[in-house]
Amino acid sequence: MAESSSSKTLHDGGRVLALALKRQGVDYAFGIVGFPVIELGSTLQDVGIKFIGMRNEQAASYAASAIGYLTGRPAVCLTVSGPGLINALSGMANAKENSWPLIVIAGASDTDQDGMNAFQEWPQVESCRLYAKFTARPDSVERIPFFVEKAVRTSICGRPGPVYLDMPGSLLNTQVDASTVWPTSVCSDPQRPLADPVNVEQACELLVKAERPLVIIGKGAAYSCAETEILQFVEQLGLPYLPSPMGKGVIPDNHPQCVIAARSKALQNADVVVLLGARLNWILHFGLPPRYSGDVKVIQVDICAEELHNNSKCCVGLHGDIKAVVKQMNLAPKLQHYKFPATSLWWKTLKEKINLNMQVVAQSVNNESIPMNFYCAFNVVQKLLPKDCIIVSEGASTMDIGRSMLSNYLPRHRLDAGSFGTMGVGPGFAIAAALYCRDMEPNKRVVCVEGDSAIGFSIMELETAARYKLPIVFIVMNNNGIGFGADSELFDALTADSDATISLQPTFLSPQCRYDRIIQALNCPGYLAKTPTDLDSALRLCLQTTDRPSLVNVLIDPMAMRKQQEFEWLTRSNL
Repeated sequence: MAESSSSKTLHDGGRVLALALKRQGVDYAFGIVGFPVIELGSTLQDVGIKFIGMRNEQAASYAASAIGYLTGRPAVCLTVSGPGLINALSGMANAKENSWPLIVIAGASDTDQDGMNAFQEWPQVESCRLYAKFTARPDSVERIPFFVEKAVRTSICGRPGPVYLDMPGSLLNTQVDASTVWPTSVCSDPQRPLADPVNVEQACELLVKAERPLVIIGKGAAYSCAETEILQFVEQLGLPYLPSPMGKGVIPDNHPQCVIAARSKALQNADVVVLLGARLNWILHFGLPPRYSGDVKVIQVDICAEELHNNSKCCVGLHGDIKAVVKQMNLAPKLQHYKFPATSLWWKTLKEKINLNMQVVAQSVNNESIPMNFYCAFNVVQKLLPKDCIIVSEGASTMDIGRSMLSNYLPRHRLDAGSFGTMGVGPGFAIAAALYCRDMEPNKRVVCVEGDSAIGFSIMELETAARYKLPIVFIVMNNNGIGFGADSELFDALTADSDATISLQPTFLSPQCRYDRIIQALNCPGYLAKTPTDLDSALRLCLQTTDRPSLVNVLIDPMAMRKQQEFEWLTRSNL
């Protein structure tokens, strides 16, 4: 006798999708629900996936990608069809450039309405191919778990990155017998491939002959959780090291072998560079003169074979996982009895440059004129920040100066604009980091340091942080503009009798905007800091607030700049 339909367990496509995601270890989803994914948000919660309703899909995609970086497993960004997905493309592009795992899932118009100008119809799979490692529209409810497993596996293996799944409303609402759904195994963590032993031996031979060695630690090393191996490598061999912005904390910034305060000198004069999970892109000036010596020899370690020799041909390319390859080098016979001498001329040169640069910075730090400069304000912040806090930062001078003034002591504890230089990531990153801390490292704080222009991209996510009672400390370095602004007197003069669209420079924002009042409107603590004493008092109060977000609005001199650099920040071709 045939089984009666009443005895079957029926699941619609949304539940099959939610169960498949949970089975693959997805714990978080960020997004905005609407047609046709309204019920899907609740279904995700039903199976145990935490859903965080955001105010903009951009911020949702930034938050989901940050979870991927912090945990090594992707989170979901859930959007509606058409415009909702398009808003999330910024986060997909940012995740792709940063090499962070991310799953974007968007609703789509019903398949039987394809090509009919259905509600918010858009070629979504095609649109996402430029931004993602893998894009797909499941062809049936039964096969959804197959596509979910492939999406998760693709997002975390090799060079991590974003993936996209397209979910038409008709697919989400179709019910099937649960027994007919494809079974899938749980995607395991990525393998850690070793480098070719011959290449490892060549790298070690090159390193022991170096007169001016330098180790550069990138965020790829942080993502690989290679901190133990890299610390052993640097200390055992006595090498100076330089962290990339998000490589900070892989080794604590206060380690005596850190030469971040002599960055330009170290890059320009090193004869052998060991590149650990960092790319020779614009952040590292493409590995080319004049920022590097013309005959510099690069030992490059990267999980992505295509990245080896990119922009500047390396002498030795070590294709493999950073953690595994550095462990190989630590065990290499050629390095067992080698240590670069601490009394070398190279170390003497670097230490002299560090001391000189610190003296220059000290002049700005000790300048307590009002309104404050960035260095003075950051000095107050640095003294109060818990050593184990996660620092999120974005902005122009705010991020650039903050990278040198705010120290990191633990890996994966700094999130900023990254390889894509993306503004607007801060609140989303901070929300993700606060959830991570709440669930995995309780009592650890998240401090989000924003420029006043940067906070404007996603400022309504303050409401998201308040709604979920996330105790993020927001610090707005408010200099009235993008890079620089105008004080109230100049602003009023420029707008008194003229068209502001002509008279105001494009970099100018409203002077002394009261961001503290915005968070106060959400029943959260907000403070205005005009002096170092104000900032000290306000930040102490914020750090004592543990049940909701708080904000300090720090008034900065509109014309305050970073200290004079030996080179422009952006390397340009002379061709």
